[in-house]
Amino acid sequence: MPVDLAETAIISVRRALQDSTTLVTNSGALAIGTIAMAGLGFVYWWLAARLFPPEVIGNAAALLSVMGFVGLLGEAGLGTLLIGEIVRHPGRERGLVAAAACVGVALAVGLALLFVLGEASRNSPTRPIDAAFVLGCALTVLSFVGDQAFLGSLRSTGRMIRQVLFSTFKLMLIGAAAAAGYASNATILMTWVAGLLASWIGADLLTRGGARRLVGPPDFQLLHTLRRKVFDHYALDVTVQAPSVIMPYLVLVLLSPSINAAFVPLWMLVSMASLLPATMTTVLFPVIRASPKQFRHNITVSLTTSLLFSLVCAAFVFTYSQEILALFNPAYPKIASSSLRFLGFSLLGSTLKFHACTLARLGDRMRKASRWFALGGLLELCFVVMGARLDGLQGLVVGWTLALSIEGVCATLSLALAMKQDFATGPVHEEPSASPLQT
Repeated sequence: MPVDLAETAIISVRRALQDSTTLVTNSGALAIGTIAMAGLGFVYWWLAARLFPPEVIGNAAALLSVMGFVGLLGEAGLGTLLIGEIVRHPGRERGLVAAAACVGVALAVGLALLFVLGEASRNSPTRPIDAAFVLGCALTVLSFVGDQAFLGSLRSTGRMIRQVLFSTFKLMLIGAAAAAGYASNATILMTWVAGLLASWIGADLLTRGGARRLVGPPDFQLLHTLRRKVFDHYALDVTVQAPSVIMPYLVLVLLSPSINAAFVPLWMLVSMASLLPATMTTVLFPVIRASPKQFRHNITVSLTTSLLFSLVCAAFVFTYSQEILALFNPAYPKIASSSLRFLGFSLLGSTLKFHACTLARLGDRMRKASRWFALGGLLELCFVVMGARLDGLQGLVVGWTLALSIEGVCATLSLALAMKQDFATGPVHEEPSASPLQT
């Protein structure tokens, strides 16, 4: 009897995977890239923590979070737009990608220059090397758009290769810089920027021009016709991602560079872990666009896998937070104490939030949903600030986790409602035109 049950379970799992081949294949490639980034990123920050003073790590991590925030603002929803629209415009994909990249890079450069001028005016300790910071922001946006273009065309292997190369190059560069005796904020920033640039060159070579084939003459006319969706995706992206992207900078401002240095390793691990559920929900967007009849099945597979993964990661962080900090730097456990042990449980709320966000995109209800996610982002920031004021780092972590848990409960209600409703009447079931990218 147990043997029969096991065989039945295996057959059921096999059928489920066969029904979601595109989802599983692309998610698998992205999962490999995510795992590689997590492992190599862990080694990168471990090496930096061992070779650089805590104040340098804290300031550099804050600066990189600002670079990511500027990249998020500069990306302006363009990359997310590409995920859902590439399959809908066969023959015009490359022009759309090129137009999106041009607009995003121009916007990022403008925002980066404003930040540089602001930091220079107040003589901030996180003041970057101006040219390197601006170039880094431009490359960050280019990476956002290019990676999303790989996803939208369901060629996630290209993104996986670029992610692995980026993680490898910056790790090699930080080791070389430390060996040469360079130990400053600028050193870490430069390894990041050089790694981004080298990763795209390497990805294009390894895919035999795959990166270059993403772009063609910019099709600004098509991008202009989609401007309303661009704004809607932009509003949703910023409200969902901004608080987590800027968090290391907030820790620096609210607490201190040394505390931020101890905060960053576990924050990095939790952020890396969140990439898997975030990636699965991102892949859901083009997959369900292409095969809307599999909506409920694909949502269930993605949600179940992501929640189980998040729960395991949360338990791991709760149990081994002190050991992880000590692995990076023996001084970190004393700085952070046990304040970070609850940080992993924020993954559960994030996972539910990511899936609710994807539902909004599938129903083309980004603008309406962004108002609710903006309230959620405001809740996160308020709880973080209040927690930090009341109980330092531990209060900040508890506030962040509590805010995401509240959002997770609300997201669960929206997911349950969507699963009961007939999505066939919504925009998700608009049949896309046949695209050569799918053949």
